[in-house]
Amino acid sequence: MKTTAELNAEILSITITIGQYYPELSKYIVEMPFSSHTNYNETITLRNLYDYYSSLKSLVLHYAVSHRASSVAF
Repeated sequence: MKTTAELNAEILSITITIGQYYPELSKYIVEMPFSSHTNYNETITLRNLYDYYSSLKSLVLHYAVSHRASSVAF
């Protein structure tokens, strides 16, 4: 599995792609809250980051297919 830094970089990359090429999808992006004082139940795990990245990727891919976008770049 990827590291936290790698997943955060991929999330940033796909978020930028959405903003540049698919701004209409921006309303579906849910920001993950972050606090340096999170308690145990609110900790962001690698799995959370991976799931969030996967959901963003799926959103873009399904949108591109349904709207016949010529290419998707991440």
